[in-house]
Amino acid sequence: MEWDLVVKNGTIVSNADLYKGSVYIKDGKIVAITSEPLMGETKKVIDASGQYVFSGFIDTHIHSRDPGATHKEDFYYSTKAAAAGGVTTVFEMPNTNPPINHASNYYSQVDHLKSKAWVDFGVWGISLGPVNLHELQGLHEAGVIGFKFFWGYAIHAKSYQLMYHYEDNMEEVIPPLNDGEVFDIFSEVSKTGNILAIHAENHDIIQQFTKKAKQSAGRSYEDFLNSRPNLAEELTIQTGIAMAKKTGARLHILHVSTAEGVALIRQAQKEGYHITAETCPHYLFLTNEDYERIGTSMKVYPLVKRKKDQDALWEGIKDRTLSLVCSDHAPHTEEEKEGDLWSIPAGMCGVETLVPLMLDAVNKGKIELVDLAFLLSESPAKLFGIDKQKGSIQVGKDADLTIVDKDLEYTLKRSDLHSKSKVTAFDGFHLKGKPTATIVRGNIVMLHGEILEKPIGQHVCPFNEGE
Repeated sequence: MEWDLVVKNGTIVSNADLYKGSVYIKDGKIVAITSEPLMGETKKVIDASGQYVFSGFIDTHIHSRDPGATHKEDFYYSTKAAAAGGVTTVFEMPNTNPPINHASNYYSQVDHLKSKAWVDFGVWGISLGPVNLHELQGLHEAGVIGFKFFWGYAIHAKSYQLMYHYEDNMEEVIPPLNDGEVFDIFSEVSKTGNILAIHAENHDIIQQFTKKAKQSAGRSYEDFLNSRPNLAEELTIQTGIAMAKKTGARLHILHVSTAEGVALIRQAQKEGYHITAETCPHYLFLTNEDYERIGTSMKVYPLVKRKKDQDALWEGIKDRTLSLVCSDHAPHTEEEKEGDLWSIPAGMCGVETLVPLMLDAVNKGKIELVDLAFLLSESPAKLFGIDKQKGSIQVGKDADLTIVDKDLEYTLKRSDLHSKSKVTAFDGFHLKGKPTATIVRGNIVMLHGEILEKPIGQHVCPFNEGE
């Protein structure tokens, strides 16, 4: 027998335990997992002695702006950054230009992204209410990884661009949907069986509180927090859960940032409803107290909140109320992130720093290695229906592996990032734990920080549907 690749002598991590072993790979698949060496020739060997071997990590939430605002980022750079950061699969968000609002655009997007992908990828579809309600079934059949709904955002009708702030007299702007229109989205998505993921912020609350904050001429981060209170997330999650209960939709709450949100999700899960949620490293590692030191690079939506919210998020991770951690990678240029806190765009790089930050959390005792395997591999694969291919180290599955050195210490530098944009709130953070190899279907894409392959990523669909 001739093996294409053997990863030997590592400690393999599942969502339940750790064990010593070697992984044998041929034709992109895992063909054997053993504690003793097998006879045969091997084309390539990685000695993972003293390191940990995970099923390849999955980032379910990235914005590569491709096609669209590719001066900020594109899929070539975002997936290269993913590979450099130990991520083997990404899910691309649908608010591109054109958006992924019907099956034809979906197929075009998949073809567009294939040649640029350093890692495997799925593509989200977008739900715009009455504008494309009749297209959701077609998007499901095409193979979208799930549906994204930007709750509370206005829509620029001409290009379906999403707009949070808008003027009442602006032409061709569809205001945020009313609750009846949102309910129709829940009902229609429930018929497909796909995930419905919501950006949970209440438009009316934010508009009213922002108006008050600006009238008082508030300029601090605390004023900004007051303009987008926890209540905005709480009310939207509350309404979303109620609609999911009524329609049977598989509701997923994106980038949860508040203690109130965690509590609502936990209660719904206790009642037996299929409500899932995610959070992001910026909410786990930053609070409002960091703004004075870090500045505008940490502006994201929803906003980074207070310590009590951060503590609640970690508790939600520990008891698995939160199903996964993702980056919400959403780069902007240096110039765009300079200026007034109220007017600059929200978002920063994240796909390359996701795994290093979560490894540092392991070393700080926030979570265990098995929790990391759950949050970044098994749970996202199962939730989005790609677990027949990915999410665990098992014979027959894709040979996606992330190898990490848990003890490697270093300083994270923005200049080392592989994205087009280098805007990150974590520049200068001293971290412990780093990915040393990224293997996608048996291809060594990254080894010891060096990108070795050409773009070899393939498209993945949930439930074996689509292409």
